[in-house]
Amino acid sequence: MPFIPVPPIVLASQSLRRAQLMELIGLKFEVVPADLDESYREDERPPEHVRRLAAEKAAAVAASRPDALVVGSDTVVVIEGEVLGKPRDEVQALEMLMRLQGREHEVHTGIAVAAPATTGERERERERGLPGDLVVSGVESVRVRFRELDQGTAREYVETGEPMDKAGAYGIQGFGATLVESIEGDYFAVMGLPIGLMVRLFGDLGWRYNFKGLEPL
Repeated sequence: MPFIPVPPIVLASQSLRRAQLMELIGLKFEVVPADLDESYREDERPPEHVRRLAAEKAAAVAASRPDALVVGSDTVVVIEGEVLGKPRDEVQALEMLMRLQGREHEVHTGIAVAAPATTGERERERERGLPGDLVVSGVESVRVRFRELDQGTAREYVETGEPMDKAGAYGIQGFGATLVESIEGDYFAVMGLPIGLMVRLFGDLGWRYNFKGLEPL
């Protein structure tokens, strides 16, 4: 069997949480953030939105790194059909937390992996109006219930600074773990990177995770 070199892995995100999860399972990778317009399209549902953005992030970075397996991901928090993004300030963070307290909400995380295509595959894809890279993607949706909080507790959490760069104004892997009563689904998807789904997507592209890294199937 001919030797097949394992391509480098690139994370198309500057999220510290996602990088920590990649490190957790022993993957060596580079970070190359994607710079995209993350606006919603008309009539686009949250799961469709995160899947599209994840794929676009992966494809955008793959265009400049055709040698690599590129991982893109995107996460949103949704309550009563309304998407909660990152709070613009501490006042909005407090408002979000008080809206979530004592209730259940959804977290949708899209993930995509772009793999280098052969020259012929790339040309055929571009003839069809596609980016020319092989991209596989999926979505993990999780239900999260917050415990009941009072304004004082929520304000103390906001003062830690943790909510300010996170969708829904909380991080389940940090101080925010104390706010969560239960989850139904993939914990790592709530953190922003569904590990099990990512490994399956690597497999779809011909790469097996072996607890040390990747190897060809």
